[in-house]
Amino acid sequence: MERNSSSSRSLELGLLALANLVSGSSAILIKASTINPVLQASYRLLFAAVALTPVFFRELRRSGRKLDFALVAPALLPGVILGLHFISWILGARMTLAGNATVIVTMVPVAMPFLVFFMSRELPRKAEVWGTIVAMAGVAILASFDFHFAPEHFLGDLVCFVAMLFYSVYLALARSRAPREGGLWLYIVPLYFTGGIFDFFCALPFANPVRGITRTDLIMTVALAIGPTIVGHSLMNRAMTRLQPQIVSLSNLTQFIVAGILAFLLFGELPRPEFAAASVLIVAGIALPILWRRAPRPVA
Repeated sequence: MERNSSSSRSLELGLLALANLVSGSSAILIKASTINPVLQASYRLLFAAVALTPVFFRELRRSGRKLDFALVAPALLPGVILGLHFISWILGARMTLAGNATVIVTMVPVAMPFLVFFMSRELPRKAEVWGTIVAMAGVAILASFDFHFAPEHFLGDLVCFVAMLFYSVYLALARSRAPREGGLWLYIVPLYFTGGIFDFFCALPFANPVRGITRTDLIMTVALAIGPTIVGHSLMNRAMTRLQPQIVSLSNLTQFIVAGILAFLLFGELPRPEFAAASVLIVAGIALPILWRRAPRPVA
């Protein structure tokens, strides 16, 4: 039983690592596009939802449930919040410095314990607290070099902070609303449809939904749908139901490492020396709660 439990945990950790590896390409794919970012956020979510619809109906048949409001209701609020995250993140990133936006989004592990406790009454374990401290030391290194406070960027910093909170709330809601065993696609597909439709109507006043979209935009949007959305976000939601929430939030910090490596390989953007030190601390902070096991109690 213990071996099966250990294997299952290893599988979930592996899937979580895959989610962050794939999601780390999101910024690169968006950077390579010229389409309105909010419209692209809508299209990536809607494409993912349509692509997963056959899986949704297969799972619906297996579950024996009806397609009604009660089935999709748990995904509606998280879907809107995911849509708000995309919008606020894009707006905030454009209103402030790239370094400021990067540092602010890495604060998810600080917000997550409070949100999870408020929603599910769960407290982080001791190892997770220490892991968060170590990882946030890496974030502090980033902040000391990349974060620059200036009155003209304050509003952008604030919007990025709100975007970070939206993302944290979206993940925390998966902990309490997504099914723990089976039926995950019955939650994920309505989630993507809701977020995609919400972002589409938000984008309409500012962008033509079809005009000016290039072949490259289509390729990048489909890649965003398949990689960071279908693989990344889906596995992240799964992880929130099967692993400790703080481990999931800490793992998100690896995405900036992946993005930094991809930026170097694809665009020749050489990371600063502090990037390596911050990366080491972040990886150590993630590994700490995963590897730290309580010693077994002696048998009386």
